[in-house]
Amino acid sequence: DLPGLKKEEVKVEVEEGKVLQISGERNKEKEEKNDKWHPLEVSSGKFLRRFRLPENANVDEVKAGMENGVLTVTVPKVEMKKPEVSVIDISG
Repeated sequence: DLPGLKKEEVKVEVEEGKVLQISGERNKEKEEKNDKWHPLEVSSGKFLRRFRLPENANVDEVKAGMENGVLTVTVPKVEMKKPEVSVIDISG
């Protein structure tokens, strides 16, 4: 959840091939009504979150979207080839 932020204020990056980084900055705005200040519940300042992606993450196809203050990041998986298993007969 990133209420009050625009998509231009949020940065989504993949570092070193396997680390997803989400960063941005909230700017606290004061609202004035009838010569009174109304406090805001949202904190201000910079934020940064990092997530290690799994080995089968397809980092070239990462997508991000933002709607109504909710950031959704989609990281598709690469089809991992299952190792071939050979059955060995036991003699004796």
